[in-house]
Amino acid sequence: MTYLVNALGHVQINVTDMAPVVREATELLGLHVTRSDTQQTWLACSGRTAELVFHRAEANAVRSVGFEALTVRAVEEAARRVPEAGCRVLSEKPSLDCCAAGVVFATPQGHTFEIHTPIPDRIYDRRHFGAGVDAIRMDHVNITSPEPAETQRQVERIMGLKLSEKMVDDGLIWMRGGNRQHHIMGIVRGQTGLHHYSFELENFGQYCRLGDLLDRFEKQLAWGPGRHRPGDNIYAYYVDAAGAMVECSSGMALVADDENYQPNIITTLKRPENVRVLNVWGTPAPQPWLAHHFPYAPVA
Repeated sequence: MTYLVNALGHVQINVTDMAPVVREATELLGLHVTRSDTQQTWLACSGRTAELVFHRAEANAVRSVGFEALTVRAVEEAARRVPEAGCRVLSEKPSLDCCAAGVVFATPQGHTFEIHTPIPDRIYDRRHFGAGVDAIRMDHVNITSPEPAETQRQVERIMGLKLSEKMVDDGLIWMRGGNRQHHIMGIVRGQTGLHHYSFELENFGQYCRLGDLLDRFEKQLAWGPGRHRPGDNIYAYYVDAAGAMVECSSGMALVADDENYQPNIITTLKRPENVRVLNVWGTPAPQPWLAHHFPYAPVA
């Protein structure tokens, strides 16, 4: 099966208090506001119109996760596959009016996903030097699912994502899209929700800046810096003002020989033997990171 989705497109989050999450996104991550009104704020760190969108709401929760296809035809094909995969179409229009086409759908597990055409991108307007760690793009997302293998099947069928790596018990699954990045979506066993969303940093010095900025906000790192073995990327995590976990990531591996690539199956699942399965540098994931859960908003 060929890829219909190329990369992660955007993440939309419902928040009860807009000001603190926007302040952290701009002053910690270095994002800039591209659109704002009384009900929503669009932010991006690149020349794109939107990567992270906050909506004013009565509860903090994931609203939807969007994945970027390259053509209208790819979006139309994905929409055709939604009912075949046992999911339900919610809208055949993009949720962001900057996209030419989109389909929003819900899974039986309670996730809301969107597949949309590329978000407009001013390629010579990428660098916004100023506050924060100067994130350079939205990188990937890890969702939680009570049925990770079933969620894997759905995104394979609808989006054409391919398996890069997984734990033998399906407790963690990493899926890649057309950009060949080791994963644009991770699937974690757990109650339906979001484990984290991720932005890419340009160099390791920004992780030192991240730690110092978090201290200024009277916050701290949830885990890291370290190097994940799955994906080979440098990472550090913190929890934002709404309760969602944010990863800062650098240097994720690319799958160059896509056709001949054989997914890695992790069989060492118990501590302490599996510590370096997730972190090459040997620092184990702390329990709050392992147990973190940010809910999905109820499907309309």
